[in-house]
Amino acid sequence: MITLKSEREIQLMHEAGKLMASCHLEIAELIKPGVTTHDIDQFVERFLKKHGATPEQKGFNGYEYATCASVNDEICHGFPRKEPLKNGDIVTIDSVFNLNGGLADSAWTYAVGEIDKTAQDLLDVTYESLYKGIEQAQVGNRLGDIGHAIQSYAEPKGYSIVRDFTGHGIGPTLHEPPQVLHYGAKGRGLRLREGMVITIEPMVNIGRYNSKMDANGWTARTSDGTLSAQYEHTLAITKDGPILLTDQD
Repeated sequence: MITLKSEREIQLMHEAGKLMASCHLEIAELIKPGVTTHDIDQFVERFLKKHGATPEQKGFNGYEYATCASVNDEICHGFPRKEPLKNGDIVTIDSVFNLNGGLADSAWTYAVGEIDKTAQDLLDVTYESLYKGIEQAQVGNRLGDIGHAIQSYAEPKGYSIVRDFTGHGIGPTLHEPPQVLHYGAKGRGLRLREGMVITIEPMVNIGRYNSKMDANGWTARTSDGTLSAQYEHTLAITKDGPILLTDQD
């Protein structure tokens, strides 16, 4: 069942989103060659504790970390680890914050040191894809409009959109209906209503869109070993347009 959020609930989620945005801005300063994703995960744990918040995904279906940290060909749900990041890597840090019952979910892909043009172009297209989708998050539009906008932007540039993982509704629980596909047909799917809160989080690959799972049962990576990137915002659907609850600007 899709729950429509009250102004009070959206405000709580917005406060969590502001905290998450400030955390991502600090992570951006920490990411460099030699740093480990374990270091980043521990930083997020300390950051949350300092601000009276908790990592919502920790303990979800047995997940053990405050963040997901996906490097290079990992699409999503990578485990934080003690292997140092290298110059030229890309790494996606994804987390869900709970602040006083308000949830916010955001992922961001970071360049580690100097990355090559191939990787930078992927990051740029994925970032722009996110905002193409957000533009369609309007009352009266349909979920297919979001997916179509993302797909029709990224695929003509030679990239592929991951099918196996999607955006979703959020609040008061981590994953709620509806699924938000990042591909699809314009004018199809559920109609967007005021009060819905969803995530849009395109995962874009250089190669094929297919994924495969690691033995840990969590980490998905590209089937052909090519790079993958992801950017994600939590947003509220309002009569005046989408409100980005995790906006970093």
